[in-house]
Amino acid sequence: QVQLVESGGGLVQPGGSLRLSCAASGFTFSSYSMRWYRQAPGKERELVAAISSRGDNTNYAYSVKCRFAIDRDNAVNTVYLQMNSLKPEDTAMYYCNAVFSFLSYWGQGTQVTVSS
Repeated sequence: QVQLVESGGGLVQPGGSLRLSCAASGFTFSSYSMRWYRQAPGKERELVAAISSRGDNTNYAYSVKCRFAIDRDNAVNTVYLQMNSLKPEDTAMYYCNAVFSFLSYWGQGTQVTVSS
C-alpha cells in the first residue's frame, strides 16, 4: 500500500538546522511531484516547498526562501527538506505530500520545534 514516512524532526535551538526525510513506497515515486507542508497549532496548513517529479523545478514559500532547500533522490524514493537558520516561527508539524494528477498522498508528519 501507499506509504509516506517522515523522519528527522525534533527540538532545535534558533539558528540551528534540521534535515527532514520522507520515504515513499507503494507508488511510482519518480512520477509524482513532492511537497512539504507544515501546520502550527491553531493555524492552517501551509505549503513550504515543492519539487517536480524529476527534481528540476523547485518552489518555496516566501517565509522559508533562502533558508530551506528541497531535494529528492528518485533512486531511493525519498524527498528531503534541509532547514537552516531555523526560527521559533518554523515550529510546526511537517508533512510530505505526493501529487500526480488527481492523486494525492500524505504522510503522518514529523514535529519540528524551534526553541531555546
